[in-house]
Amino acid sequence: MKRRLFHLLCMSVIGIGTLCWALSPWFGITINQSKSLPGTVFVIYKGKDFKKGDLIAYRWQGGVHYPAGSIFIKRIVGMPGDAVDRVGAEFWVNNQYIGFAKPKSRSGVALKPAQAGVVQKGTYFVATPHPDSLDSRYAITGNVQQSQVLGKAYAIL
Repeated sequence: MKRRLFHLLCMSVIGIGTLCWALSPWFGITINQSKSLPGTVFVIYKGKDFKKGDLIAYRWQGGVHYPAGSIFIKRIVGMPGDAVDRVGAEFWVNNQYIGFAKPKSRSGVALKPAQAGVVQKGTYFVATPHPDSLDSRYAITGNVQQSQVLGKAYAIL
């Protein structure tokens, strides 16, 4: 009974979210399918005014085992002009430790660390503290382009 109620609630949220996404120029909804962030259901506010620390939803360009267009949610840890440093596979943004880039994904796909440098205009360095987060520490992700960003993400469940 609890499982059925949970599924009904999820389907309702997805249905309402899809309707909001289609009809609203301001809001959307998505489901987090990974453990890289706490929360399962996120509302997306389709704005363009972001700052360091914001959670953002963006469209993945494709690769590893995620199809192009998948929605990822990560935290902005580097803004345009910020310095990204790398020593081996460890990353820092403006001397703040971000995390370690693993050599392989959980599924065994080889991962190459991203290059160090300055976050360029129109891009964001994104990450989460989870060790399996596929984020800007990896070359396949790199910095997220402003054009990929859907908006700010807020966990509601």
